[in-house]
Amino acid sequence: MTHQEISHYRLVSQKLYETSSNSPEEIVKHLCAMQAQDYAMAKWAIGSRCEATEAAIEKAINSAQIIRTHILRPTWHFVSAEDIYWMLDLSGPQVQKMTISAAKKYGYDLKMLNQINSQIEKLLAGNNHLTRDEIMQELNIKKGSSQDFLAAAIMKHAELDGLVCNGKMKGKQITYALLEERVSKPKTKFTKEEALAKLALRYFESHGPATLLDFSWWSGFPPTTCKLALSAIELQLNSVEIENQIYWFKKDISDETHFRESVHFLPAFDEILISYKSREASILLEHQSQAFTNNGIFKPIILENGKVIGTWKRTIKKDHAKIETQFFNTPESSKKEILFEGIKAFENYLGTKVVIE
Repeated sequence: MTHQEISHYRLVSQKLYETSSNSPEEIVKHLCAMQAQDYAMAKWAIGSRCEATEAAIEKAINSAQIIRTHILRPTWHFVSAEDIYWMLDLSGPQVQKMTISAAKKYGYDLKMLNQINSQIEKLLAGNNHLTRDEIMQELNIKKGSSQDFLAAAIMKHAELDGLVCNGKMKGKQITYALLEERVSKPKTKFTKEEALAKLALRYFESHGPATLLDFSWWSGFPPTTCKLALSAIELQLNSVEIENQIYWFKKDISDETHFRESVHFLPAFDEILISYKSREASILLEHQSQAFTNNGIFKPIILENGKVIGTWKRTIKKDHAKIETQFFNTPESSKKEILFEGIKAFENYLGTKVVIE
């Protein structure tokens, strides 16, 4: 394996190389955790890896086969119902420190947050799904710029405590529901060491080839902790050293040696970029500022043969979706037609006509 081939093998491990027959929940389980703060685009991150429509993915989320909550790094993620509890047990305490610190700025300590949790539990009991604004109204926390940050900290604390997760969509509004009413608690529990090893194996099998520092960035755990986890599972992985960096990947990924042309229109915050600390394998340094900002805002990207060649945006109209593209280098007219073939998957996913402008 060469450094140039890493992007190809990542397409394979992330189930982008070939359209998968997996269900939406199987895609999420395979990737372990998929960043999901942009809800509409996060659904397409799943859809781009399987044949499911947006409606089918929405159904899997509403029926709690896929859970959306704050986990790992303190942002929204999709995780499978099977993984939610052990991952919360593992990463919750670490991310909670940041959440509690944020709440203290508004005069709320841990004791007060726990008291609010009790109130939220009563509000949502009996499969009552409420939006954040509805919950804050019941808690008598008024709307306002500073109160919005407080509301976010309160709900994150409830999520990381395993009390709440996403509920059913209320129109276009996200709701919260009690986690235990959505997903039954498993009988089996893992030690921290077992859970870390499990997380590491799942990451390298679904995101490899990747480095230790990539795993540290993605998981939110410090490199020293990640090194211990990797030591526990390294015999279950293959590795290659390229330019003094060791890349880890699943045992059978080297079977996928054939290469074919591919084009993907991928969503903002897609795992193909965001799940690695170093992204040079997929996007040239001089193009990175056009695809993502220093403060972590990622744009939807156009991927050709595993390399980012531009960005795109979609605008949903009444009877079609408008697609606008911006290439880093202007492609030839003949090549442009081939590139736009890659948008057909998005058209099938939406179930509506796509117009490129």
